[in-house]
Amino acid sequence: MKKGLENDLSLILAVESSCDETSVAVVTKDHDILSNVVATQIKSHQRFGGVVPEVASRHHVEQILYCFEAALAEADVTVAEIDAVAVTQGPGLVGALLIGITAAKAFAFANDLPLIPVNHMAGHIAAGEFVKKIEYPSLALLVSGGHTELVYMKSAGSYEILGQTRDDAAGEAYDKVGRVLGVNYPAGKKIDEMAHLGQDTFHFPRAMMKEDNFDFSFSGLKSAVINTVHNASQRGETLNSNDLACSFQEAVVEVLIEKSLKAAEMTKVHQLIVAGGVAANKGLREGLLKEILNRHLDLELIIPPISLCGDNGAMIASAAFIAGEKNIFATSDLNAKPGLSFPEGEFSF
Repeated sequence: MKKGLENDLSLILAVESSCDETSVAVVTKDHDILSNVVATQIKSHQRFGGVVPEVASRHHVEQILYCFEAALAEADVTVAEIDAVAVTQGPGLVGALLIGITAAKAFAFANDLPLIPVNHMAGHIAAGEFVKKIEYPSLALLVSGGHTELVYMKSAGSYEILGQTRDDAAGEAYDKVGRVLGVNYPAGKKIDEMAHLGQDTFHFPRAMMKEDNFDFSFSGLKSAVINTVHNASQRGETLNSNDLACSFQEAVVEVLIEKSLKAAEMTKVHQLIVAGGVAANKGLREGLLKEILNRHLDLELIIPPISLCGDNGAMIASAAFIAGEKNIFATSDLNAKPGLSFPEGEFSF
């Protein structure tokens, strides 16, 4: 490990391989993205209707060295200019995580560089830093294929879950609904487009809207959509797919907005960061902006550009700068933690 760099990190190379995206990025401490190479596997998994862990791992093995080389070349920096290596430790698919971690450890060891372990979800939140400096305390709505969480951040590097899904994540529900609507995986973008062409004629349930907590539930909504489609098929009826998509999305978005704004008011934060793959959803973005204005809330909405909503190395680098300031470094025995999560607890504000 290079000496004296723990508190003076200017340039970080970061690796992300938690699921089906292999990514390596080079980012400066001023959050200038010099490179952010992403090798996607979407086409490989489409035929299965979802991510197959073993297939994902094989693709990571095939792409990881290319991503390293391309990221350094695109950034136009030498290895000697890199101050630290960051890598996603979890959560994610264990095989996929191990490939990124092994590559990052090898690169760090070979070049005598410090290694920074990063929580994948902290990375999604830190992607907001590319839009505007996060001010603490702050609140984040994390919405992706595997997670739906409201996270309170008292200070930089502090993460506490206020609420989370009790069953399906929002992105997971999109993909499962997409199957019955004939939409290829991943279904989120297409359902969002269809929703803007339809009307909320089915009025699907808004689960846990009146509960005195910040948890979510999308399994019942998913089942309601699937049952509606199957029942119509058995009767020989044809339903309007755009209306189904709109009704489904309206139910998801309304719950996400209500819970998020309620949490923001309770915690008295002035910023709400929306992060994760579902943060790219146009309906969610539009709905949050509209409700913040309608309710005259003193709340700034921070949403990363669509290119940084999905899994990518740049967000891992952003979170790594926070970890580095807290002297969070790993040794050569760093291992994957597929179930890595933020702490939960009781909150008083």
